[in-house]
Amino acid sequence: MRETSNPVFRSLPKTQGGYAQFGTGAAGFGAQAVHADPYTTQYPEQTGVSRPLTIDDVVTKTGVTLAVLSAVAVVSYFLVAGNLGLALPFVMVGGLGGLAVVLIATFGRKQDNPAVVLTYAGLEGLFLGAISFLLANMYVSGVSAGALIGQAILATIGVFIGMLVVYKTGAIRVTPKFTRMIIAGIFGVLVLALGNLVLGMFGVGGGEGLGLRGNGPIAIIFSLVCIGLAAFSFLLDFDAADQMIRAGAPEKAAWGIALGLTVTLVWLYIEILRLLSILQSE
Repeated sequence: MRETSNPVFRSLPKTQGGYAQFGTGAAGFGAQAVHADPYTTQYPEQTGVSRPLTIDDVVTKTGVTLAVLSAVAVVSYFLVAGNLGLALPFVMVGGLGGLAVVLIATFGRKQDNPAVVLTYAGLEGLFLGAISFLLANMYVSGVSAGALIGQAILATIGVFIGMLVVYKTGAIRVTPKFTRMIIAGIFGVLVLALGNLVLGMFGVGGGEGLGLRGNGPIAIIFSLVCIGLAAFSFLLDFDAADQMIRAGAPEKAAWGIALGLTVTLVWLYIEILRLLSILQSE
């Protein structure tokens, strides 16, 4: 069974063969009894538990999560537009707060808690609204901010739908080798981004470090690589979600899937908006 590059999905219980079979002998969680952990229960044979996860649950919970994120992002955008001094606090609180919530959800196994997921959506909405205003209004000039953000949103939706079609048609198979390549690429990008940040703090490259977040050719290439990795990560996420549905995960696991997909969508949107802002600034 493949592992997803998304840490939210990867934190779900696994067995030697992949995801836990929710109470079967292969799960290795003491399958003779129903545990407090909902991921160790087999469905639908067990009684007195929630119904098995369906694709409708995933769509509904993901829709709710994105609706909260979008609503907060719109409010954040217009608050920053009215008071530019709110931009930095919103970016810091939303960005760092969202990261903290994801870490809590991942390592604390709280990814199926709706309060945790919606808290992440709210914090990330605060961050996205502020960063969208800065990239579309302050980083570039002479370009309609609404048009730039609209293009980024449409491109994000297009990539998501496109990768869903690719997954459903089997045009690209999610194999262990493919998974390892994507995970290695994501770790590589993370190391480069952190290195670029550290070097920039020490004044290397005029404060731009390796130039990964500047507006030159290197920054464009780096953004394209990030967009590609985010897009292919959807295939791993879809596969992980599909395996959970097939294994009979409980209904509330849909919140964890919604969180994982939202994390990837946010990353993709930021990278696309960043790339568009670079191209418009030249």
